[in-house]
Amino acid sequence: MAISPARTRRWTRREYERLIDAGMFRTGERLELLAGHLIVREPQGSLHAAAIGLVEEALRACFGSSWVVRVQMPIALDDESAPEPDIAVVPGTWRDYELFHPPSPALLVEVSESSLDEDQGDKAGLYARARVPEYWIVNLVSRSLEIRREPTPTATAPFGSSYRDVMVLEAGAAVTPLACPAARIPVADLLPRAGYSR
Repeated sequence: MAISPARTRRWTRREYERLIDAGMFRTGERLELLAGHLIVREPQGSLHAAAIGLVEEALRACFGSSWVVRVQMPIALDDESAPEPDIAVVPGTWRDYELFHPPSPALLVEVSESSLDEDQGDKAGLYARARVPEYWIVNLVSRSLEIRREPTPTATAPFGSSYRDVMVLEAGAAVTPLACPAARIPVADLLPRAGYSR
């Protein structure tokens, strides 16, 4: 007897949010909705956690009180995606988001070790498709900061979009976020001092 191919069900962001509200997932379960698929997020090590803290600290100092720096919280990216990037910078105050997750981040940041291929591929395509103007990858493997800007349709890219402008900055350089043009953040401030080892 032939076995028919497995069928999967895609979820919308609203359905996913209703499942969360109904308590369908375990407390602390690390999930995110990406392009209609529920993805289990990998646990993070101490180096990854330290880098998230360093990025959060630098961006809070840079952006100030008229922006919210969110750590591993959902973003209402589109109708089928609610990712939880390591860091998201959104306009306004915490009170602006009491009833809904922010839909239009100015900057998303992922800290990457084992997830580097996914962050450079699918996540970059998904964020570009949603027209996120700036996406950073804190690359713990190469100890660098990858900056992606200018989202554009690209037929061959994941989700049909990519970033036209891609820069890689080493620890001795500095970066200025698009939404905070007066700021200058040393890349070294975003990287843990401990070296990466596999």
